[in-house]
Amino acid sequence: MKRIRWGVVLGYIILVIFAIITVFPFIYMILGGLMSFQETTSIPPTIIPKHFEWGNYAKVFAQAPFARYFFNTFVTASITTIVSLFNSLLGAFAMVNLQFKGKRFIQIILLSLLMVPGEVIIFTNYNTIARMGLLNTYIGLVLPFLTSIFYMYYLQSYFGSISSTIYKAAMIDGASDWEYIWKILVPMSKGGLFTVGLLSFISGWNSFLWPLLVTNEDSMRLLNNGLSAFASDAGSETQLQLAAATLTVLPILILYLIFRKQIIRGVVRNDLKG
Repeated sequence: MKRIRWGVVLGYIILVIFAIITVFPFIYMILGGLMSFQETTSIPPTIIPKHFEWGNYAKVFAQAPFARYFFNTFVTASITTIVSLFNSLLGAFAMVNLQFKGKRFIQIILLSLLMVPGEVIIFTNYNTIARMGLLNTYIGLVLPFLTSIFYMYYLQSYFGSISSTIYKAAMIDGASDWEYIWKILVPMSKGGLFTVGLLSFISGWNSFLWPLLVTNEDSMRLLNNGLSAFASDAGSETQLQLAAATLTVLPILILYLIFRKQIIRGVVRNDLKG
């Protein structure tokens, strides 16, 4: 009979407790969106509704243009992901494979900018967007996020693990930089590119502060901003607030659960290479 290792048992118990604490708010949010008003405000609190009130979601869509919020969020997150991934790819390739004057200086400048919190320059960006007349537009929503120093450095570390002899051999064979990127570099870096793309999309989907600043029309709101406005408009109807919150969180949560292995694999692999 194997001896019980109480330290391991205690560790698992602590992990289970922390897992329950972490997951419970999400579960209650989903269940609360299916409760009646009396159940969401009852004391002691109701955990599982007696009847699933699916009509709460119909009321949410009837009281606020959540379909429009979904569309705006998907469009802005997609544009940000595609363009920032493309720019990060080119920037990382240049830093790894190309030799040019001032390369070291540019790397220092970019690294310095990476340490600057986004909140420091957010009002400068707002003034720029306002002067350009881009408030309440898709361009204004996505323009400051079309490049990412962090993603560029992430891919730079990824590309740095690929032997430089492959690039040199491609050049000797007459390939252009563009051909090397699309025919060799991209296929060899699918994991890193997928991770960057997915993280960028999640970041765009969860955006709140910037859209709050540059949009004041209901038709241009993103999901999180629409949820904030709806929470105020819904007043004391807690069940509708929870249903709206579920609509906002559930799609990106499902996306993460589906691709969590790819995200973790890409991050861990990059850390091991670094």
